[in-house]
Amino acid sequence: MELRRIVTFTRIPDTGERVKVSGLLAVPVGARGTLPLLSWQHGTILSFDQVPSNLLRLKDENYELRDNVDSIETLFNVQRFAGNGYAVVAADYVGKGPYRNGRSEAYAVKGATVQCCVDILTAGLHELRTLSLRQSNLFLNGWSQGALNTQWLKQELQRRGIKVRATATQSPFNDLAESFHYWTNPTAYIPASETSYPMPPAWITPCLIVLLGSYRRYYGLTDLFKTAVKPQYQAFAEKYWSDYSLEGEIAKSIPPAGDFLVEGFFDRFTNETNSALLRHLGGNGATYWQYDSPIRFYYGLADEALHPRLVRPAIAAGGHFAAGVAVNGASHRGTFLSSLYGEAAVLNGNATAFDWFNSLA
Repeated sequence: MELRRIVTFTRIPDTGERVKVSGLLAVPVGARGTLPLLSWQHGTILSFDQVPSNLLRLKDENYELRDNVDSIETLFNVQRFAGNGYAVVAADYVGKGPYRNGRSEAYAVKGATVQCCVDILTAGLHELRTLSLRQSNLFLNGWSQGALNTQWLKQELQRRGIKVRATATQSPFNDLAESFHYWTNPTAYIPASETSYPMPPAWITPCLIVLLGSYRRYYGLTDLFKTAVKPQYQAFAEKYWSDYSLEGEIAKSIPPAGDFLVEGFFDRFTNETNSALLRHLGGNGATYWQYDSPIRFYYGLADEALHPRLVRPAIAAGGHFAAGVAVNGASHRGTFLSSLYGEAAVLNGNATAFDWFNSLA
């Protein structure tokens, strides 16, 4: 496989800023003519540099695959797809990768994310042409945060009249407001009969901080940490938002997600900033959308970060092109792995995203 770093500019709709962003292009060595293109949207990465384009390192003026792989889910997609005749393009996202220049991440910020993914996809197509290659069918794939980003991207391409052959998402956070509520109050969503269903893990709290920090930065909610986070956890939140570090003693003091927000956050008016956050989360949801090409939602039946009932409304609302694939016994990461490598029994008789895309390529 040949790996190239893509560099382009994107404009953030919410602030008007024009910023440099990066991504990855992977193509099979020796490819000629046309080939299917996969746009891959990676999941949550709780660092600044464990991104798709950093699968590459510079050695003797040439890029090569890193020995110590950071963006492991991207590597799986590159192996599965670029290793079998596809071109793969993957955005690092705003605030990530080698050109972040101290910029804050735009985690779950719809406008910035969609524009970045569109611009990296466009740059990837341009790079393909420099290699004398052309796209045949376009496929979209994404996991977790990237599944939400994939839905947003598909919806934007559909709005622009750009044809997508098929889309796959794994563990998709369709409804941000409901997901945010679930992370902080899972018992409100898990029936009493499901006594063995896993609770959200400790890494949910860092995700909450990154989301709050992103919304503070890109939506101008300047006092959000003070209004939304309990006073005893605000210093922790500010520290983590500044460096994404959980090394040393701080790792022992991660606040529980269920105790992180101020009392009554979802039950009553607590502050106008908090209300604005909920409005933005609601407005950024991807659940209620009618798709014009096939889309599959892979969801784990033991996903510790996303209860199945939060995924199913998108399947119901998506129209006759939408389908759900329940993954037996799958955790959050297990759902992703099963979508690429799982057997039919695990996938309830359905094909992996790889085999499904191949049947349509």
